[in-house]
Amino acid sequence: MTLEELWELFPIVLTPHNPQWTYWAEEEIRWLSSILAKYSPAINHIGSTAIPEIHAKPIVDILVEVSPEFEWHKIKKLLESNGYICMSESETRISFNKGYTPAGYADRVFHVHVHRTGDNDEILFRDYLIAHPESAKEYETLKLSLLPEYTNNRDGYTEAKTEFVKKIVSQLT
Repeated sequence: MTLEELWELFPIVLTPHNPQWTYWAEEEIRWLSSILAKYSPAINHIGSTAIPEIHAKPIVDILVEVSPEFEWHKIKKLLESNGYICMSESETRISFNKGYTPAGYADRVFHVHVHRTGDNDEILFRDYLIAHPESAKEYETLKLSLLPEYTNNRDGYTEAKTEFVKKIVSQLT
């Protein structure tokens, strides 16, 4: 499948906040904690589904932080053997998806981001938006405004949000 075909099958959809996302994240975090226990990970619910009262893609983002001493290929193999699909990999990060089917999204969809310990600006951003609802609403407005142009272009959508995210994070670091 080409990237364009994937984006067509899995368009960006924003929905009102669903309280179930928190429970789904907690369940997935428990599962990840059990299968990754020997790596002593720090695991957090991140992304817009972790922010109360704003629209979000109905995809629960989870950040898993592990010590740099652990080898990526072992973590990658373990997650893939437990139903996660590796979507990207670099020296310092690996991203996995779960809940994508040939017919479209499953009922529960997850993006699991594995980073080295301390590479966690997503937590700063999440906590800031939770503590500052007016900024969370501003972020929601931005995302909703981008949707018509980027419904089938995830990379463009993410890039268009980057300036807002960097502005907030730079104030915190």
